[in-house]
Amino acid sequence: QVQLVESGGGLVQPGGSLRLSCAASGFTFSSYAMSWVRQAPGKGLEWVSAINSGGGSTSYADSVKGRFTISRDNAKNTLYLQMNSLKPEDTALYYCAKYPNTVVAGNWGMDYWGKGTLVTVSS
Repeated sequence: QVQLVESGGGLVQPGGSLRLSCAASGFTFSSYAMSWVRQAPGKGLEWVSAINSGGGSTSYADSVKGRFTISRDNAKNTLYLQMNSLKPEDTALYYCAKYPNTVVAGNWGMDYWGKGTLVTVSS
């Protein structure tokens, strides 16, 4: 069965960096687009970033553009999110999610989600 397991979250000071990872299993990782979505405390889901199956096309929410970088290693079945210049408003539970296609057609429409990893940005 499809499994997505996020890791790498934690407490970081404003201006700091973290790299999130998502280990995928149960499907052919290299054949599907992937994404990161977050949910801040008491708020709704916010799409953060997406990457196509080959890794050559990426997209970002305006709120993270220029600070976050999405990438993937298809040989390791792993998705990454490098987060730099973190702000308190980046505090959220970060989810890895799989799209049902090789390319991203719209920000939403994911078919599988992980359980999330918590990122807290605070001094």
